[in-house]
Amino acid sequence: MFSLDSLRNAFASNIVRTTTKPNLPPPPTIHDAASPPINLMRGWPNPSLLPADLIREAANKALSDTTISTAGLLYGPDPGYEPCREAIATWLTDFYRSANNAAPVTASRLCITGGASQNLGNLLAVYTDPAYTRNIWIVAPAYMLAFRIFEDAGFEEKMKGIPEDDKGIDLAALRRGLEKSEAEARGRKGSERPVYKPERKRAKVYKHVLYCVPTFSNPSSRTMSLEHRTELMRIAREYDVLLIADDVYDFLQWPADASADGSLDAAMQTAHLPRLVDIDRDLAGCADRPDADGFGNACSNGTFSKIVGPGVRVGWVEGTDKFTYGVSQTGTTASGGAPSNLTSTYLTHLLTSGSLTSHISSTLRPAYASRSHALHTAIHIHLLPLGFSFPQTDRQVFGGYFVWLSLPPGMSAGVLARRCREEAGVIVAEGGIFEVPEEKGDGEEEGGGSLQEGFDGFVRLCFAWEEEGRLEEGVRLVGEVAGRMIGEAGGGSVGLRGGSGGGGEGGGLEVYK
Repeated sequence: MFSLDSLRNAFASNIVRTTTKPNLPPPPTIHDAASPPINLMRGWPNPSLLPADLIREAANKALSDTTISTAGLLYGPDPGYEPCREAIATWLTDFYRSANNAAPVTASRLCITGGASQNLGNLLAVYTDPAYTRNIWIVAPAYMLAFRIFEDAGFEEKMKGIPEDDKGIDLAALRRGLEKSEAEARGRKGSERPVYKPERKRAKVYKHVLYCVPTFSNPSSRTMSLEHRTELMRIAREYDVLLIADDVYDFLQWPADASADGSLDAAMQTAHLPRLVDIDRDLAGCADRPDADGFGNACSNGTFSKIVGPGVRVGWVEGTDKFTYGVSQTGTTASGGAPSNLTSTYLTHLLTSGSLTSHISSTLRPAYASRSHALHTAIHIHLLPLGFSFPQTDRQVFGGYFVWLSLPPGMSAGVLARRCREEAGVIVAEGGIFEVPEEKGDGEEEGGGSLQEGFDGFVRLCFAWEEEGRLEEGVRLVGEVAGRMIGEAGGGSVGLRGGSGGGGEGGGLEVYK
């Protein structure tokens, strides 16, 4: 008896024998649905990199000491488990503030959270008002799962994409957008004072919020330059902007050159750029300047999801003492106690024992560097000759989880993603899912259009989830599909831009999770 799959493959091979002509790409094969797809979209750590043994040891230590276990199992203090805050402060100081003249991170500048996403919701609940806060500015392309958090906070019609440039953010476009937003707010009801939030000493309401991933951005992998970070902070102070920086990939960094001689290895133990929250602290005047309110204009949204495991659900936010106190007084925290209180006791041991630092330096960085270099090598072999290209090709330091690729002229990411999945069993993230949901325009803000450009000419590949061999095979298969598309176009448009692909809420995001 013949199976349905064998008949399909026989039919496909017959097509190859009867229709293949010289100088044309071979017709597509039919992907065996029984074979697991190669998932280059999923932004998760590979299970082999999860430190289960270290967590088990930390949990045993915490639960075996009644003074620790009791504190962990009861409602915790609003800012979070104090020993964990102190341990995080020391750890962050070593990584970000190791210069002799840098003031250390203190526990009073930290609040424990349930992770970066949970805390983003808390930040919006405390520091914004859906009527008074003019806009949510999002550096685009952007982390697509954050959009719903802004929608839930009442900002569905107030999100605006700000394009990246090669230094991380188009500051001129941001300033134009802020100027226009303020002009529209003048005389509009609800723009003079918060409408839905009462006056509270524990918090303020910002006129604007800007969300970004400054280092090894998701999805574009770009890193914002020091010059742009500094100027962005000046703009934030001028327009009353809260900069929410997802600083979630900073510890995962390595030399961009795979053949580096090791001279940069020691430098990888500390951050290669200051965070926005550091610049807010160090830039002349800081949050204590005479015309400031003490809340500052930046916060660092951190998480252990990328360096321990997403399931621990522990993160932190850093800002001024006044700012983090406000976060700790979020209604859900004041009622239920600090998030992830018990798990924080485990993280305390991982930090104070040095085991987490060792895990990052001896396991995660080497593994991700190797995977990243393998993916880049495969891209150079199979995709760049077809017209794909990288951003920021001159960087010395690479990191994070992702690679962002420009497609050959005219090729649609939506069509490429769909065909990769159907023909090759490879899942890639099409660029369109990273567009900020807003009124579409032509790349200019005139007439209410969008500041961001479309991203159907880009794809994102992740090197964190799959093993190296599958990364290389996945890129080879993407190259085969792209080559067929180019051959079929015969020099014309390669898959109509804006075509239906594998992304969107009903067509691809489920594979991310």
